[in-house]
Amino acid sequence: MVSYSSIRAFGALLQRFSNGVPFKSPNSFALRAGVLIKNSSSFSPNSSWLSLYEDKLSVPVRTIQTFFPVCMGRRSSKIAGRKLNATCLMKHPAEILPLMWGAQDAKKAKLYSKIGKEVVSAVKRDGPNPTSNTMLAAVIEKAKELDVPKEIVDRNIKRASEKGQEAYIEKFYEVYGFGGVSMIIEVLTDKINRSVAAVREVVKDCGGKMADPGSVMFKFRRARVVNIKATEADKDQLLTIALDTGAEDVIEPPVYEDDTEEDRSESYYKIVTSTENYSAILEKLREEGVSFETDNGFEMLPMTYIEVDDEAMDLNKELMSQLLELDDVDAVYMDQK
Repeated sequence: MVSYSSIRAFGALLQRFSNGVPFKSPNSFALRAGVLIKNSSSFSPNSSWLSLYEDKLSVPVRTIQTFFPVCMGRRSSKIAGRKLNATCLMKHPAEILPLMWGAQDAKKAKLYSKIGKEVVSAVKRDGPNPTSNTMLAAVIEKAKELDVPKEIVDRNIKRASEKGQEAYIEKFYEVYGFGGVSMIIEVLTDKINRSVAAVREVVKDCGGKMADPGSVMFKFRRARVVNIKATEADKDQLLTIALDTGAEDVIEPPVYEDDTEEDRSESYYKIVTSTENYSAILEKLREEGVSFETDNGFEMLPMTYIEVDDEAMDLNKELMSQLLELDDVDAVYMDQK
């Protein structure tokens, strides 16, 4: 017969694995006085061996719940995610709302950061006077065009004069994503070693691969782009504006069979144009009452788009999201459809 001390030792070991399991499930078992009982209802309460140890030890019953993992498709995952977000928002508005606002303003913050870096570089090169510094004058004009607040420019002109502040250098890193997708990472940094190390770490952790210089860049072209939400205007209206202002192209947002109304509200038309026509297009959109988002001075547009499966799409999205969280990274471009 098993000794009393052995029973206690076995019970203590099992108890270490029985913490933090709040889910309810029929697949459960009870832990009583060091004895494991699978679906305790299946045992007779009159069993003599069970009664013996329950009499000797008054240990509270702990229940370990088990459950099978739930696998969801792309559409189900989207719906579940939205329901979870709504529940969290209702229960914890003070914590969730700032995070939502931060996500919505992330693109604008990246734009302000990039303009600030360009201001610092221009001041470092030819001084803080835009009259004599043509590079600074061009950055200030671009900031006005992109609706960047004046205080952002003024603050960075002052920062450029501080001791120890170095000029920023523009760099592009090329990456292989998932499903044959290629990415270009735009960086404006004052510490190249720091930026490349951070990018390499994220790419490695997410399962991507750094590409050799030039192996990805030829798949993209540099252009000025105005982004318009698909819900803000229709295709015919944008085509008319593009023709009137001499734009090069209007790129439609990708459409998927399982897209919801929320998905469509997050998709964008892109009006592609030259630098010379950019201001005219912005002015025309304002006249038509169409809301828009500017680029950061340019975008890298893929020559052709690659269609991938849902798994590769999610992995590429996660990789892009992680890269954009880096301070030195201003933009990430990819040729995924």
